[in-house]
This record gives sequence, structure tokens and C-alpha cells, in this order.
Amino acid sequence: MGKVGHVLAAALLAVLGTAARAGADPAPSLWTGSWEAAPSGTVPAVPGAAFRNVVHLSVGGAAVRVRISNRFGSAPLRLGAVTVARRQGTGPDAVPGSMRAATFHGAGTAVVPAGQDLVSDQVPLAVRAGADLLVSVETPGNSGPATYHRVALQTGYIAGQGAGRAADEDGDGYTRTTGNWYYVTGVDVRGVTLGSVVALGDSLTDGNGSGFGTNHRWPDRLADRLRPYRIGVLNAGISGNRLLTDSTGGPAALRRLDADALARAGVRTLVVLEGINDIKGTPAATDPADFVRAYRTIVARAHARGIRVVGATLTPYAGYGEYTAAGESVRQRVNALIRAGQVFDAYVDFDAVVRDPQRPARIRPAYDPGDHLHFNDAGMRALAAAVPLVDLL
Repeated sequence: MGKVGHVLAAALLAVLGTAARAGADPAPSLWTGSWEAAPSGTVPAVPGAAFRNVVHLSVGGAAVRVRISNRFGSAPLRLGAVTVARRQGTGPDAVPGSMRAATFHGAGTAVVPAGQDLVSDQVPLAVRAGADLLVSVETPGNSGPATYHRVALQTGYIAGQGAGRAADEDGDGYTRTTGNWYYVTGVDVRGVTLGSVVALGDSLTDGNGSGFGTNHRWPDRLADRLRPYRIGVLNAGISGNRLLTDSTGGPAALRRLDADALARAGVRTLVVLEGINDIKGTPAATDPADFVRAYRTIVARAHARGIRVVGATLTPYAGYGEYTAAGESVRQRVNALIRAGQVFDAYVDFDAVVRDPQRPARIRPAYDPGDHLHFNDAGMRALAAAVPLVDLL
């Protein structure tokens, strides 16, 4: 990171810190996104269950609030209880004394209309950066298909007889495990921060290929780098997502941009790595101009909210089953347009970082988990390290 970035971050933190020490109320808007899982679809509901989701926070604060989603539901979602607690150890147990009930407009129960999200009231629970939080959601009845995030890369827990289980500090009642996140799609923290960065993307951002339960996705690694500056990182990646069209990976990036990125708390910068599924998918996108128009639309909408946009070049995929020479040509032309500097406010050249120098249409073997498309932990670390922090401050 350059000297200018260090000076800017230090100055902003000094201003915010002075206000906090003076006892000034940081203002109602001082909420920062600390964790996100963009909703990717639905699965059948488990009536009467409690779901204990484990989420890894990027920044800490003196209080939290949670976002519960029924975005893809077909009926109103009844919430019997929602709780938050600091996680103890590596299972479903809560740190004793840390369990808190979340309320919605002052009530402990709520109904989330179909197609909508609901954000809780402030919950007075201090949390640390880099800590795990338990968010438990009790659904007393059958509210129809459950909105979820499919690829959590994190063990979650389900209590089949969930009445009253959301408030259990002891996790013994959570006898089933899952690799999905149910209903919860965001956690904000209240405290002295410099805002948040959103990573918008597909499975490369969602973390496919990285270690299960390790929090080694590239946005997690970026959060580690940004921790000294108190900047949160939100992962809005969805496996299978496309830039231009809807898919099995949910609504296209253009259609979910506001809900999953621009409208999140405290967003200052958006990082976009999206488009490889358009190139390799069916139908395949073949005109680089379509990508540029979509990227510029994202930039314009972000600028309308005062948000800076950093674009990423599309990474190699030769050797993957859907690779074609025609698709590689499109990827190269899209990347050339990004590198020309006329699309985004700034760009990070992920392609240059991870490609094999001997076979540039392929990923470096050291970064390849074996499918020739995604990245292992070393590759994720390399992507995160390539992002210039000065472009995020």
C-alpha cells in the first residue's frame, strides 16, 4: 500500500476516534456491513426447525443487527425467534452470557413478506473483527421454500425440534449439520469504522476451491489485509452467477446489484469479478461490448450512490470442461478493454496474477484445485494480495 493510502486511512481514523473519545454519538448512519451471503435460491422448508448459522465477521463493533431474507420465498416467512451470540470453539455452542435476542420493530417475532428482506433492531452485543458469530433462526411453521445461500463452505447446524432452541447457549440440540446458510444474508456492526467493501462475483468470489471451514476465500483474505484500517468486506459472490443473464446462480449481477451490493451498510467501494460464466455458459456471450456496457451500467449506478468501482480482469479457465478457443478469445478481448482503463474507476489484473506464464490460458498449477477454473487457498491468497489497498480507501 502506498504512503498516500496510509496517510488517508490514519487521518480518517483519527477523526472518527476523536469523536468516539469525546462521547459524541457517531450518528444513526454509522453502521458497517461486516458479513454477507447473497441469497442464491431456495430449498424446501424445515417446519418447526431452528437453524444455527455460523458467520465470520470482518470488522467488529459495540452492537450488531442482522438481515433476514425471504427474497425468493413464495409465502410470508414467520420468525419465531432470531438470536445472535459469540461462538465458543468450533461447534454450535455459544459463549456463555453472550446470547442475545434480536427484535424487529421492538417485537421478538416477525413476519417477512415474500420477496423481501427484514433488518433487525440494534442488538447490544460487542463483537471482535475476525470472530465467528452464531445467528440462529427459528421457523415455527411451514412458510414455504426457504431462501438460502447454497455454498457456505462452513458447517451450520439444525435443531429439528426447534421451539425455544434459538436461545440455547448449549448446542447439543443442534443434531443435524448443513453446508448452507439459511435465511440470514447479512450482519452489520455499529462502531468506529471506515465503511465496507463489497466483492460482487460468482463462484470464484463465493470461494469454490478454497478450504472448507477455513475462511480462505479471497474476500476473507482481503478482509485480513484491511483489518488495520477498520474496513469491512462483504462477499456478494454466488456460485454460477452471470453478469448479463439470470441463471441457476440466481439473478444476473445487474439485477441483484442494489440488494446485494449498493444498498448494504456503509459501502464505499465495489470490486467486480464477474463474467466468466457468461463466456463459458449456455447461451454463451460472445460480444465484448455487451460486457463493457454492463460494467459501465454498474459503475454509473454505483457512482449515483457515491461508491467507487474497481474491476477485475477475468481469470483463465483452459482445461475446464466448458473451455473453448472462441470463449478464450472473448475473455482476452474483455480483459484488454478493462486494462485500457476506460471502464472502471480502477482495475486489478487478477488474470496476470494467476495465469501460468508458460500456458497463459491456464491457471498456475500451484493455484489450481484441480478443476482448472477455481482457486485453492494459495490462489485465493494471491488474488487478495493483488488488490491495491489505495484503491479501496
